[in-house]
Amino acid sequence: MTRETGARRVYPAVKRCSDILAASVSLLLFLPLFLIIALLIKIDSPGPVFFRQTRIGRGGKPFRFFKFRSMIRDAERHKAALRDLNEAEEPLFKIRRDPRVTAVGYFLRRTSLDELPQMINVLKGDMSLVGPRPHLPEEVSRYRESDRERLEVVPGITCLWQATNRRSTQFHEWIDSDIEYVRKRSLFLDLKILWKTLIIVISLKEAS
Repeated sequence: MTRETGARRVYPAVKRCSDILAASVSLLLFLPLFLIIALLIKIDSPGPVFFRQTRIGRGGKPFRFFKFRSMIRDAERHKAALRDLNEAEEPLFKIRRDPRVTAVGYFLRRTSLDELPQMINVLKGDMSLVGPRPHLPEEVSRYRESDRERLEVVPGITCLWQATNRRSTQFHEWIDSDIEYVRKRSLFLDLKILWKTLIIVISLKEAS
């Protein structure tokens, strides 16, 4: 067995242990912050604290995805009416100044704090700290056959695409970046992506 093959075999176990440790510590450490954010969301607008949505994970398996709610209640129902304002390549849906985003939600998105509940997904094993961002079922239905390679790994909170080109709105550029990650993934690459993501979050660059 070569050193490269040995590293490939060890990598998934080390990655999962790291995910469990990081998610457990984060949930405990940020519990007071969770409570403060939850209170602000409830004060700011009516509706639930968490936004739950079906996303597609490893092997095409659907799971429940968590975020802090950053939009008005029933925001998904208004999506069709805003379709003409979409600034991204279909099937992505991105509006830089989305009118559905609440005041607190804007702050949460700018600071990426809306992503914190995904540590629950990481602890459950639905997601990892690093991996392709999980797509919606309708987005996966638009994949080319070759695009399905991105479903070979557990999706992540952050990915190569976000760490290098967060403002891109091109769907297949995103897919190609994810496939590059799938083929090159390693602990070193994961740490590099986490570091670059941290720099982006600290600099308050708007996430995609």
